[in-house]
Amino acid sequence: MKAKQILMSAALGGMALSGLTSCGKKAEESTTTDSSNAVLRFSAIPDQDTSAQAELYKPVADYLSKTLNIKVEFVASPNYPASVEKFKGGDVQLAWFGGVTGVQARDAVKGAEAIIAGAEDLKFKSYFIANTSTSLTKSESFPEAIKDLKFTYGSSGSTSGCIMPSFYIMENSGKTPQEFFSQDFGFSGAHDKTAELVQNGTYQAGVLSYTVYEKGVKNGTIDPTKSTVIWETPEYADYNFTAHPVLNEQFGEDFITKLQDALANCEDEAVLKALSRSKLVKVDNSTFEGIAEVMKKVTFDK
Repeated sequence: MKAKQILMSAALGGMALSGLTSCGKKAEESTTTDSSNAVLRFSAIPDQDTSAQAELYKPVADYLSKTLNIKVEFVASPNYPASVEKFKGGDVQLAWFGGVTGVQARDAVKGAEAIIAGAEDLKFKSYFIANTSTSLTKSESFPEAIKDLKFTYGSSGSTSGCIMPSFYIMENSGKTPQEFFSQDFGFSGAHDKTAELVQNGTYQAGVLSYTVYEKGVKNGTIDPTKSTVIWETPEYADYNFTAHPVLNEQFGEDFITKLQDALANCEDEAVLKALSRSKLVKVDNSTFEGIAEVMKKVTFDK
């Protein structure tokens, strides 16, 4: 994908939120569902390459079903925009979003609420990595030298794999990514794919979620002697569960509060492992105001 074909801020929102003329109908139909037959359907952004999303998030569905005594189903999303579309259309009523997709979803659905994040998500960060053949090493200073390298982001809608890193490129260089990089950059589509492509030399450098990099090193899929961290971004808020307001109509008044409590009190190791989080904590929409402001600033000219 050519960098100049990307219109990151406005186009991301448009791409994720346009094109469903029947969305309003779907959401309206959901509100009339008999609560005894209602099903809570949730989804998640596919931030890593996986053909088994349903299997990955099954512990979450099982926990919520048991704790809240309701039917819960996981609905896979093929890409970031699709996860927002499903939420907007009422096909899912709960979603594990990144910071950017969460803002897009809440902007599209009046009354939608960010209710839960991982403890790690309140102090999230991105890792800029480079193939060791570049001879770049870790520094506290922004790695200006990446401007002449073959570079890849993750998904164009990823908070930690694109939007926030772009913001920090702009903050440190005074240039947009298109102006900063001397050659067109790429989009791997997922954090673990970025790590793979930098490690095998397809790209010389890239940026991804710090949790994915550290998990990869721990499980052996990332070799730090081939792909090394050269810079850590400042911290920001990121992933979150966002709830659709229709849930209170489907399952009764204050259901979203009960859902938030159930997740915040979760000590189920399988659930936490599925989300790659040590603990879940309560949040609200204001937690992600910083991301919303960044989305206004990170733009690409055609």
